[in-house]
Amino acid sequence: MNQTALHRKLASKDLKDLQKVSPQKLFDLRVSANLPLIKELFYTLYSDPKHSRYFEELQELLPSLFQTRSDELKIHDLHLLKKGNWYQSEKMVGMQLYVDLFNKNLKGIEEKIPYFKELGINLLHLMPITTRPKGENDGGYAVNSYTAVDHRFGSKKDLLALTSKLRENGIYLMLDFVVNHTSDEYPWAKKALKGSAKYQGYYYMFPDRTIPDAFEASLPEVFPATSPGNFTYRKEISRWVMTVFNSYQWDLNYANPKVFLEMLSNLVAMVNSGVDVVRFDALAFLWKKIGTNSQNLPEAHMLITLFRMCLQTITPSVIFLAEAIVSPKEIIKYFGEGNSKGNECEVAYNASLMALLWNSIATKKTLLLNKTLKNSPEKPEETTWINYVRCHDDIGLGLEDQYISELGWNPWLHRMFLLDYYCQGLDWSPAIGYRFMHNPATGDGRITGSCASLLGLEKAMQIQHREAIEQAIQKILMLHGIILSFGGIPLIYAGDELGTLNDYSYLNDEHKKYDSRWVNRPSHDWKTVAQLKDDDFPASIIFNGLKHMISLRKKIKLFSDSNNVVLHDAHNPHLFLYERVGKKKEGVLILANFDEHPQILDAFVLLSLGYLKDGVLHDLLTNKKRTLSSGLVEVQPYQLLWLAKP
Repeated sequence: MNQTALHRKLASKDLKDLQKVSPQKLFDLRVSANLPLIKELFYTLYSDPKHSRYFEELQELLPSLFQTRSDELKIHDLHLLKKGNWYQSEKMVGMQLYVDLFNKNLKGIEEKIPYFKELGINLLHLMPITTRPKGENDGGYAVNSYTAVDHRFGSKKDLLALTSKLRENGIYLMLDFVVNHTSDEYPWAKKALKGSAKYQGYYYMFPDRTIPDAFEASLPEVFPATSPGNFTYRKEISRWVMTVFNSYQWDLNYANPKVFLEMLSNLVAMVNSGVDVVRFDALAFLWKKIGTNSQNLPEAHMLITLFRMCLQTITPSVIFLAEAIVSPKEIIKYFGEGNSKGNECEVAYNASLMALLWNSIATKKTLLLNKTLKNSPEKPEETTWINYVRCHDDIGLGLEDQYISELGWNPWLHRMFLLDYYCQGLDWSPAIGYRFMHNPATGDGRITGSCASLLGLEKAMQIQHREAIEQAIQKILMLHGIILSFGGIPLIYAGDELGTLNDYSYLNDEHKKYDSRWVNRPSHDWKTVAQLKDDDFPASIIFNGLKHMISLRKKIKLFSDSNNVVLHDAHNPHLFLYERVGKKKEGVLILANFDEHPQILDAFVLLSLGYLKDGVLHDLLTNKKRTLSSGLVEVQPYQLLWLAKP
């Protein structure tokens, strides 16, 4: 039982009638329940006796921050607390989008609420909307403010109006909290550049290369092509500043407890605009230590848990999404371990599943997919995944070398094959993608491109090959059907519901043309949306197919996440077979064919699992029953089946 569940139990009588409940009383109860853990975490991170005064400051800060939350949001908190783990529901379906690229500004997003509801979306992840430097700003992840809305998106008033409207329509909101760094235009950075010793202590700053070189000995490079190294020299103050990502993004020094207190205040101010999910950006990098790669360190986990416990005390409904694109063994730690199990982040990106799905498309086999998933540790029961096919970022190839080798493949050569397959290195590949952060010396690189272009729709439409177009559409629907039926929240990247192709207009922008990720950041195509009534239009087939699967997902209670995914062996390397099971032996079986040719499944597999009776299968996606004429089941190229028990 995590702290949220504990508080729900302690507050059960008060939560029965939300019209009579006292938010202040329940806040005091949360303080009593959480303060011992908060104190333990704080003093573990900040053990120097001189830091004790900051804990006293934190104790005073918690009730002060609680009072900044509106009465409406305090009741909203208790409503969601009473609801339970709402983020694990089968009814959850999300969409990630850039506000300006989707529909101009925040008012434009509000106008499109009917569009989201038609598709079935009830969680929106709006990419950064706060002020940022002009020119290069890492897509808004170089922040000038944590609360001020950039004028191009509207105003704070527009944001509050939008969040109110979203709540009215049952749509949750996720925003980013750029927790690892600020821009060099942030007020703290500006004061540091003017010589303030206090604010220079908010960052990692050094007068010479002695300490930076000690760090560099074990620090990898995040953007080796565009931002080599991890430190930037600022001649204004004759200091080397740690800049792990880009030269204009300064890493915050969380070894300074004052930074934590200030950032907690920033976090609460941000969620007070009506945020339900906080995407904790780059959280794996939060703690720096010489002699390590300064990623995924135990102190980083303690710091995240400290943030979580403080925020849960103030606003018990708001949850954390871990933005950590790391191996399965590492990502599971962001849900919390030991005394912190279930108390760190409630949600994490299932980046391994995403990368493995793309690997299976390229290889036409599910061997690595099955092997990795079967060897992945189980997450805590209070948590869930974000499952996605594409997002605003690149596709990393963080596959397990051990498992690749066990399949008889060379890990390095296998990654080279994947890069060639998706990035136009093989004439026969249907994919049109591009390399991101390619390092010619090592061959390392990542993949960019829209879902539809990577799956062959762009090339197929260029040559007007009807069969290839149909096959690309099948791939798009199959992959999305998997994330809609796997355990967790499915997150659709805006435009993928229309089969949007690569956008090359970024090449004409001086601030974007060197970042190939912008090929996958197009403006939303509302002209295409207006043509969705044309049933033969590829976008219509994709949109209506997704809409149907989303609607069906929301009716299947077994698709709620209770760690109820069971993998099965299809005895065919091209097939992916898993089941969502219930406590009373009820279930839904999902079967996908990753090959371009029909594949055979022994009907005995389905019979033994209870999905075949009198030779008849029931596919929920088509709502049709299929009578088998033999002991073999033929699965069509890129076909997806959701089978019901008879």
